[in-house]
Amino acid sequence: MNESRLRIVRMLVVAGADGMSAGAIAATLDASSPSRVSFHLKELEHAGLIASRREGKSIIYSACWASLADLVAFLMHDCCQGHCRYCDQAIELFSKCTGMPTESENNA
Repeated sequence: MNESRLRIVRMLVVAGADGMSAGAIAATLDASSPSRVSFHLKELEHAGLIASRREGKSIIYSACWASLADLVAFLMHDCCQGHCRYCDQAIELFSKCTGMPTESENNA
């Protein structure tokens, strides 16, 4: 994966379900031109790893948790030749992620 795209996905994972505006993403990737960032966002959205929504004049991007969970599962599938209960547990837990804290995390 392209380094800029990987950075964008990481930013959006950290941002959680609220996501980030295209402008904030571009500002964080200060070495990239806004048109280049838009290109990366379009490609990530086309790949199904992120989604966009309009809020007023801004376009907000957020991670697509189900797609990212599928990607992690695919990458970890053959870990330990497919016999690692810890990896299996991690894959199962990540598949439940919504980018929002759970009730128990809110009360911690």
